[in-house]
Amino acid sequence: MRHASFQGLREDKSTKEVVREVKAMAATNTSATAKRRSAPIAKSATKTENKVGAITLTHPDRVYWDDVGITKRDLADYYTQVWKWMRPHVVGRPIALLRCPDGVGSQCFFQKHTSAGVATEHLHLVPEKSDKIISIDNLDGLIALVQAGVLEIHTRGSTIDDRERADRLVFDLDPGPGTNWRDVVAAAREVRKLLSELKLKTFVKTTGGKGLHVVLPIKPTSWDEAKGFARAVAEGMAGNAPDRYIVTATKAKRKGRIFIDYLRNSREATAVAPYSTRARPGAAVSTPVEWSELGALKSASQYTVKNLKTRLARLRKDPWANIARLKQKLPKLK
Repeated sequence: MRHASFQGLREDKSTKEVVREVKAMAATNTSATAKRRSAPIAKSATKTENKVGAITLTHPDRVYWDDVGITKRDLADYYTQVWKWMRPHVVGRPIALLRCPDGVGSQCFFQKHTSAGVATEHLHLVPEKSDKIISIDNLDGLIALVQAGVLEIHTRGSTIDDRERADRLVFDLDPGPGTNWRDVVAAAREVRKLLSELKLKTFVKTTGGKGLHVVLPIKPTSWDEAKGFARAVAEGMAGNAPDRYIVTATKAKRKGRIFIDYLRNSREATAVAPYSTRARPGAAVSTPVEWSELGALKSASQYTVKNLKTRLARLRKDPWANIARLKQKLPKLK
């Protein structure tokens, strides 16, 4: 016998199904045995029925969000429905994954590089240092991640072809204890106003958690310059209103204030992607919205896998339709 070694996670079985096998007892009641044999046997779904594009889902009825009854198949169907909206924000970008093979509430882990448990034939793998980062080119790549138990998709602020320069900045507004939703909305509007005064156009989305992301598309810019700009904006807001905003990550100091997280803007940092689900109860989705919609929003988790389709059906245009076309040059801040 050789020492055991880790070879990877099985994706075709839930951890609850993995038990010690025991020898079955011989049947002693022939009439009971006959009755069991005569009972109808439920037919399992065929491989064709379990296919979404080029991907065959194993255990498509596995529940990923137990509180709202959303299964692996439901998640695959959701991404199929929103793909045309999501595609411009994930294709061609380095992505990181939050995997929860047994669903929300089970063990989850963050993954930035390829490893056992993720089929790679439909993924775009990019060599980086001694590893390979993950990207996707099409819907099949996204569904392959669903099959691997990925419940959150996070993107870098750069493309896979130009990883040394940022083309999107994110101001992550995270409410501390004692703040409310109105405070988060007010903070987002203040970021927008400040950047508008610098002739910069911004976009906004819910995080699917508690806060908002204000996103600034820019001309490809070195990470040092991009992060320096984001830091200057955040520190300027905190300096002008220290009772409302904070830029340090220390949780003990966040009470009653909004944490402006500018640290999302570094080379390997990521932020949750537009239209990605969140691995939290309720199956909320990070959702792009118009600035004019903020006043009517009730929370950052208002839109979910179950209701987002209705929202998209009534939209006259994509709230982020022009984001990829904007190549805004960052001004020098004193």
